[in-house]
Amino acid sequence: MSAIVTVRDLWKRYGTIEAVRGISFEVGEGEIFGLLGPNGAGKTTTVEILEGLRRADSGSAVVAGIDVAKDPAGVKARIGVQLQQSAFPVHLTAKETVELFAIFYEREVDAMALLRSVGLEERAGQRQEKLSGGQRQRLSIATTLVNDPRIVFLDEPTTGLDPQARRNLWELVRAIRERGATVFLTTHYMDEAEVLCDRVAIMDQGRILQMATPRELIGHLLERGFTKPVIQQQANLEDVFLDLTGHELREA
Repeated sequence: MSAIVTVRDLWKRYGTIEAVRGISFEVGEGEIFGLLGPNGAGKTTTVEILEGLRRADSGSAVVAGIDVAKDPAGVKARIGVQLQQSAFPVHLTAKETVELFAIFYEREVDAMALLRSVGLEERAGQRQEKLSGGQRQRLSIATTLVNDPRIVFLDEPTTGLDPQARRNLWELVRAIRERGATVFLTTHYMDEAEVLCDRVAIMDQGRILQMATPRELIGHLLERGFTKPVIQQQANLEDVFLDLTGHELREA
């Protein structure tokens, strides 16, 4: 698998604070890659450097074949970025919002096709501020796809969503990968990373502590003798909630 993101000895300091401390890693083209860590670990700074929004002090980052430090605009043209909270212009419909973002990229797009791809075709004429939280997240992802990006950065895409909308977003993330894009995901939900990610990097205090598949990381922990009480339970409360209200995980 060829690398679509290559990071080598990346450093970023804010005064005396070393936010990113010499990290190196690669993301394979076509994978769903998760960057995990507590608040203040350096995740946001790392992602902003990769997106061309912040300059590193030293080291290198190559995204989609482009050196971010030398051509940040070129990187931005090849990526899609979905923020945890997106502020769209008020009074625009979902379709008009997608069309507006296409103008930013100087592209002509089939807005209805994009909305269809994220399950919002029936909401095309609805003002975006009237959409539910899950629908707004889907609209945000639709806007990230207008430039047909090679890599999509998703920043905690399911924060604040109910279980139905969360599961729907998981399916959408998989669909983005099926379109041929690489997905770079940050999340605080470990179950989400375990279900979605091909590989994860766990970061703390500016350094990457471990990087592997979720199954490998769990296996390493067990090999060190880790144990916890095991409760034999075939279902949990979330399963009950989805069984009663999911209706095939419908959104509306």
